[in-house]
Amino acid sequence: MSGTAQATPGRRSRTLHIAGDSTAAQKYADAAPETGWGMALPFLLHRHLTVANHAVNGRSSKSFVDEGRLEAILSSVRPGDLLLVQFAHNDEKTADPARHTEPWSTYQEYLRMYVDGARARGARPVLATAVERRRFDADGRAVPSHGEYPAAMRELAAEERVALLDVQALSLALWQELGAEETKKYFNWTAAEQDNTHFNPPGAIAVARLVARELLRTRVLAPRDVRRLDDEIPQSWITWPEAVA
Repeated sequence: MSGTAQATPGRRSRTLHIAGDSTAAQKYADAAPETGWGMALPFLLHRHLTVANHAVNGRSSKSFVDEGRLEAILSSVRPGDLLLVQFAHNDEKTADPARHTEPWSTYQEYLRMYVDGARARGARPVLATAVERRRFDADGRAVPSHGEYPAAMRELAAEERVALLDVQALSLALWQELGAEETKKYFNWTAAEQDNTHFNPPGAIAVARLVARELLRTRVLAPRDVRRLDDEIPQSWITWPEAVA
């Protein structure tokens, strides 16, 4: 089953563009079962909304811009489109000047580039706090891992009057509800690795569901735009194409 939505007769198709990192990105056959939440999002949106997943492994808000990836998105954006932005995982890497940003200065400055760029082209920017890693303390409490980045994004969203999807808070609450052992079924835990950052199909579907519900709650999308919010999404719908050289 394809995750690309088709236009509905009589209703102009819009595109939801995702700018983000490996937690959202399209994964390919050599990475399976690792799954970005952006791969699952199309199954929760109606066919008149196309998801264009531009998220790339290892990128920060800064490196994504510096590599020209934001400009590439903006060149294809049409009025009425959405630009959903999720970064922090790699902004946090203080030892890497190509990616590191400071929460209350350069991180916000780069995020403003996405907001301003989308608005200048008639598109709607949407900010999403970074999905949480699987991290628990000795007492079994889910522990935040993104420092001040979520707070910095929340402040920027309020200042700029941009819709905010608080995926960080919601995912942390979900991991707490599931617990340390059950969450292993949502992350990329395999015989070869124990990955507490990236998702498998159930995890990607769960996070995509949080995103879709937030898009509805914040009225970025209307009820007619979303589907299957409470339905089971078969894991078999997730596919990993071969990478194109």
